[in-house]
Amino acid sequence: MPDSRPFPAADVLHPVPLPDGSTHAGTVFLAAAVDHPRISVGAYTYASAHQPPEDWAAHLAPYLYDFSPERLVIGKFCQIADGVTFITASANHRYDGISSFPFAVFGGGPAEGRPSMPGPGPDTVIGNDVWIGQGARILPGAHLGDGVIVGAGAVVAGQIPPYSVVAGNPARVLRRRFEPQQIEALLRVAWWDWPIDRILAHEALIVGGDVAGLVAASGG
Repeated sequence: MPDSRPFPAADVLHPVPLPDGSTHAGTVFLAAAVDHPRISVGAYTYASAHQPPEDWAAHLAPYLYDFSPERLVIGKFCQIADGVTFITASANHRYDGISSFPFAVFGGGPAEGRPSMPGPGPDTVIGNDVWIGQGARILPGAHLGDGVIVGAGAVVAGQIPPYSVVAGNPARVLRRRFEPQQIEALLRVAWWDWPIDRILAHEALIVGGDVAGLVAASGG
């Protein structure tokens, strides 16, 4: 009998069913798993862990505190593998002077305004449909464009253009996934903003390589 499971709603915590009727505890739709004032996650983005954490926000972004000035923004339909860490700007030390030691953390006076603490850092922004491979590290202020693929163990900083493949430490762009005009078309189509029923109806085109076919299906 064909599998007739409906696609899970975007607010389901554990979206992967198992044969025994339970769900896979190590995979979550991240928007349903994270309640953090400095983290924003788009619909259907999922994260996986071999040992599911009690606190997904702390697991993925351990240096992002409720009082941190920066944000972590993750788009829709991203795929975040086990061991990925977002090292956000609150992890930074000053490194523009002689010593990077954070004296203010340990006392000796009020913490605010101390010269040993860096100023507020930039947001970290992940686009839509980004696949981040096992054990990758995303550094403070990184901006990953839509459709980026990050290799396992990569250490990623800076601006990564849409539909790039990056790998290594430090990560380098290995190639672009499509031709420039195709990338422009895919960004205009923005399939991740379609209703889920429309996405599922065009699944073959979305996961295939026929950019022109997807553009035509979008009406663009």
